[in-house]
Amino acid sequence: MDISGDWTNAAVGSTGEMNYEVYLVGGAVRDRLLGLTPRENDWVVVGARPEDLLEQGYRQVGASFPVFLHPETSEEYALARRERKEGHGYHGFKVDFHPEVSLEEDQQRRDLTINAMAQDADGKLIDPYGGRQDLEERVLRHVSVAFAEDPLRVLRVARFAARLAPLGFSVHPDTVKLMRDVTGSGELEHLAAERVWTEIAGAMAAARPSAFVDVLRDCGALSVLLPEVDVLFGVPQPEKYHPEIDTGLHVTMAMNLAAREGWPAQVVFALLLHDLGKAATPPDEWPSHVRHEQRGVPLARRVCERLKAPNVYTDLALKVTGMHLRCHRLLEMKPATKLKLIEDADLLRRPELLKNFTRACEADYRGRGGFEKRDYPQAQILAYTLAAVLAVSVGDIDTEGLKGSQIGNRLRAARIDAIAGIADRAG
Repeated sequence: MDISGDWTNAAVGSTGEMNYEVYLVGGAVRDRLLGLTPRENDWVVVGARPEDLLEQGYRQVGASFPVFLHPETSEEYALARRERKEGHGYHGFKVDFHPEVSLEEDQQRRDLTINAMAQDADGKLIDPYGGRQDLEERVLRHVSVAFAEDPLRVLRVARFAARLAPLGFSVHPDTVKLMRDVTGSGELEHLAAERVWTEIAGAMAAARPSAFVDVLRDCGALSVLLPEVDVLFGVPQPEKYHPEIDTGLHVTMAMNLAAREGWPAQVVFALLLHDLGKAATPPDEWPSHVRHEQRGVPLARRVCERLKAPNVYTDLALKVTGMHLRCHRLLEMKPATKLKLIEDADLLRRPELLKNFTRACEADYRGRGGFEKRDYPQAQILAYTLAAVLAVSVGDIDTEGLKGSQIGNRLRAARIDAIAGIADRAG
């Protein structure tokens, strides 16, 4: 397979009297070998000093980290480096980027063998740790025991599993063991929320997000990072509505359905959290889960705050958690109740939220055993209903003699009438 990269404007000091070399590394090499289009190119420079790149117009990223941006392409060029663990968490490393650091030493510090391959300007693959073989065998395997020094790698492996699971990839048992060791060490607790969120968001955008949850659960990390999700596994639901029975399984089925539909990451994240309230149901009430929506909202809010999730993710997650059953029952609702749902979901003020809200509700409905191909007319009906409501403004009603709340009440009555008109026409 041709893995030649785009070397235009790439060779930094690799010719002439300059004696350092540039290599394409990491994901770009991996993805080309898999027949995928690389998302970006990353480069390693061997034998250079920071000032060598600065003299050529490269812009350094950060004050003490040896990564530079190409003056024309803005692609990242990193000096070859060694890393030594000296403290807790992601930042607890001593970095050595002396010109004598070799390419193989740089490759050794990487997380997985499939990410530790390099390619030179002639197209030659440099693969000292068996990355190509692991690609062929569809294995996610750590490069060395130094893997355990960086707790963020537990999340990275789970994210790679979510992306590559459709291609048949699984985590090697020895790597799972190392991930369990990291979890047991308490190092995950020292990870910055921003780093954790970056990996979670990436997994939510992956082809099979359930693999992210499964891998973290397998190594014990889910109970540390997302305990509210971990406790859903083993919580039963009524078989009539959930043939899969297990709440955790339902959550991952709904996430995968949304991913297959190509829906945004915030929809998948909302589904990850939407049934948190079922774990708060007293066991003597199982498999019923009365009021699980109301119980779930504060739990979902806690997760979002802890992860420092962006508002676009948080807002949708809270709405879906608190109102997905109401959306399911739309066909049974009276016009006034439909309007109340629209108001509570803030769709009058932010109608742009409608599409992702109904996508998440649809994935929840269809993400069940035997329900995958069922129709979900509620999505279209809610869209028509919202359009009818938005079409009625204060200018469309008679406000003569009315004041304050009276005007609002008259407007609301007119909107209810508009919703009823839709139902009449549909009937």
